Amino acid sequence: MFRLPRLVFLVPVLLGVALGACTTPLPQSRFPQITYKHLPPISLDVAEISVEDEYKAPGIPPNVDHLFPVRPAAAATAWGRDRLVAAGTGRRLRYIVREASAVETALKTKEGLTGVLTVDQSERYEMRIVVELQIINDDGRTEGTANAQVERSVTVPEDSKLSEREKVWFKLVEDAMKELDAQLEKTIKTVFFQYVVL
Repeated sequence: MFRLPRLVFLVPVLLGVALGACTTPLPQSRFPQITYKHLPPISLDVAEISVEDEYKAPGIPPNVDHLFPVRPAAAATAWGRDRLVAAGTGRRLRYIVREASAVETALKTKEGLTGVLTVDQSERYEMRIVVELQIINDDGRTEGTANAQVERSVTVPEDSKLSEREKVWFKLVEDAMKELDAQLEKTIKTVFFQYVVL
């Protein structure tokens, strides 16, 4: 009686394992997305709101914003999508992220025996977020403009691991956006007070 080699029976099993490995989802980010849906919306007397990210990340040193677990530009655009609501019949609002950069600067550290015995701050990260708001009438003319910007920086020790730096970067974005949130809300309610729908 003819018997198939044992390998023939193992092929479907091995193939199933291999295919199963291909469909395994990638690990989720350890950091949450920064959103503002939990905050009260700001209703404006406009028919349309466009949220635009005009910042082009260089993607090369000294810029490091593209390495952040939550990019500053993503957090800034999320603010516009989550908090601004069109509640009118005419005009439109442009919410434009002009800049959302983070730059790394190497700091001078001690050398020799002193350097071995001490842990210095080795890098500084400077972040800058700039947002512009424009009210455009139905004829395409600008009725009003307003700006908000925030700048923050932080340093890290020379023995920081990548995972520790990512936590620092995340907090840097989170803290900057808290400041920008307060600034944007105040700016809109003062500069664009005539367009705010209560």
